[in-house]
Amino acid sequence: MRASRMFTAVDSHTEGMPTRVVTAGVGTIPGATMNERRLHFIEHLDDVRKLLMNEPRGHAAMSGAILQPPTRADADFGVVYIEVSGCLPMCGHGTIGVATVLVETGMVAVTEPVTTIRLDTPAGLVVATVQVRDGHAESVTLENVPAYVERLDATIDVPGLGSVPYSLAFGGNFYAMVDLDAVGLPFDRTRQRDILDAGLAIMDAINTQDPPKHPLIDGVDHCHHVEFIAPGSGARHSRHAMAIYPGWFDRSPCGTGTSARMAELWARGELAIGDDFVNESFIGSRFTGRLISETTVAGRPAVVPTITGRAWVTGLGQYLLDPSDPYPTGFAF
Repeated sequence: MRASRMFTAVDSHTEGMPTRVVTAGVGTIPGATMNERRLHFIEHLDDVRKLLMNEPRGHAAMSGAILQPPTRADADFGVVYIEVSGCLPMCGHGTIGVATVLVETGMVAVTEPVTTIRLDTPAGLVVATVQVRDGHAESVTLENVPAYVERLDATIDVPGLGSVPYSLAFGGNFYAMVDLDAVGLPFDRTRQRDILDAGLAIMDAINTQDPPKHPLIDGVDHCHHVEFIAPGSGARHSRHAMAIYPGWFDRSPCGTGTSARMAELWARGELAIGDDFVNESFIGSRFTGRLISETTVAGRPAVVPTITGRAWVTGLGQYLLDPSDPYPTGFAF
């Protein structure tokens, strides 16, 4: 057996969505902050993401997280998030997976019933509180970065769909929130291709006509997520289909998407600080969210969200690249 590259990882899934937690093989990415490391990775190391996320080692909905030394003194680990669509500033389901893996592999000092892990992410500091019993991570609550509404009740002209009403909010990534009824589609997985096509068209229209830009995080200047809200959803329990560029659905309820949705509901006066909010994915898995305080982001009204969910370790792996492999960065199909 020969290999020009080797990566060690612990695989997990968070409420149905995979996270490949890369523990060795990348080295320390250059950069004074975790977002600088993310931007360096995008420019110089994207072949690693493609190798680990794309087929044949990954799949069309693969997601991962690369562990790093932190760049700030108040954090235990740094994280760079990778998936088939690129490198995210923050990933909620991925962070729940990272915290679960750190506890269950003993990579952090574990205390029961609660272990607290402070994570340095490209979007800012995220605190994970892990409920632990008999060494098992039973659930994880994240205190996420501040979430805010970028635009409320806007419309966008989408080829093939016409004028589509939407709202746009940041919860670690930018999310367009669109009622499924507004595009004439049912909350039905047999129509997933139609929903994905609508989502990609809406993303393209927003990014072409009116792209968002985070005021504080460099390189966060696009919308790659459309949260299609199912009929009957409200401020206590919401169901959605999360369409993601370049063409797949989040299997989990999406932690940063849940944060963005809560920010939207708060801006409408429908969700108060301290109220629980249950967000349900396209496969029926759930996160429980809560807003814990109000704040600002570059002068904009914002909220601090928490997300609670569960993850499970699914495997241990060493991923190799044979120098004769004709697909050194995998392939998308």
